[in-house]
Amino acid sequence: MSLSPDALERIVAGNKIYARKIIEQDPQFFKTLATSQSPEILWIGCADSRVPETTVCDCKPGDIFVHRNIANCLHADDLNASSVIEYATAYLKVKKIVVCGHTKCGGANAALGDADLGPTLNTWLLPLRELRRKHKVELESLVDDDAKSIRLAELNVQQSLDVLRKHPTVSKAINERGLTLHGMIFDIAAGELRVLNEAKKGNGLWSAPQ
Repeated sequence: MSLSPDALERIVAGNKIYARKIIEQDPQFFKTLATSQSPEILWIGCADSRVPETTVCDCKPGDIFVHRNIANCLHADDLNASSVIEYATAYLKVKKIVVCGHTKCGGANAALGDADLGPTLNTWLLPLRELRRKHKVELESLVDDDAKSIRLAELNVQQSLDVLRKHPTVSKAINERGLTLHGMIFDIAAGELRVLNEAKKGNGLWSAPQ
């Protein structure tokens, strides 16, 4: 369904305000931006409207190359994601790849159960639901669905990092020029990113000390 006229007018008017503000601060900003891009980070995140990476990271256009989808899932056979990863890694030469999940994720919440969401979403969320089954004992030990959803989001980030390591272009860049991979969770209620580190023991991720 299309945006209502008021919503569409809002984003067009907002763009004019944004462009005017930026030009007042830096008259050459857009002209410079139009010449090239050299982002250092590829961000793989969720399509959720509450997690706009450039905004929450206080960055500018050109700083972050982006791929977003439902629940920030990476499937090895996803041509869409693979083309973004290939271009960012082989041609833009990004230095870091970030996979970012978030709290209150609709995809993670849906993956806690097996409700019929229709053929497209059922297929898309299948790896996340399989991840839930794999970690059933751990997830069932948590206090409520919110805690389970957050943990599943963390496990999903870890699984996506595993998919990335097996991508030939990513593997080559890691070995030849030091590309690094990073997992994060964005806490919507706090407005803050939580950096995740892979645990050498146990079966998941732990939060880096704050």
